[in-house]
Amino acid sequence: QVQLVESGGGLVQAGGSLRLSCLVLGRGFVVDAMGWYRQAPGKQRELVAGINRGGITNYVDSVKGRFTISRDNAKNTVYLQMNSLKPEDTADYYCHARVLIPSMIDVWGQGTQVTVSP
Repeated sequence: QVQLVESGGGLVQAGGSLRLSCLVLGRGFVVDAMGWYRQAPGKQRELVAGINRGGITNYVDSVKGRFTISRDNAKNTVYLQMNSLKPEDTADYYCHARVLIPSMIDVWGQGTQVTVSP
């Protein structure tokens, strides 16, 4: 069984930075693409940033130039560095992994809250 454990959320003032981490736990697994999603109150969950196994990244337009996604395959960890945070970045952030082995499934973390004050 593959599990995702997130950390790094919190409260920060506008203009500040936070770094989210997502650790993949399990045995005998292979993970393909990973990503960070967010969901603000009353809004749909959206993809913030994604990264495939080869390191190719993609971002939603609203975070380009401010957020950076990276992964350390040796540590089974994906990161989201968030700089120049804005109040509109306030949301619950969820880590996602597309697992290939032992079976192709989508796995989600429990979510971590990010609050940006004006």
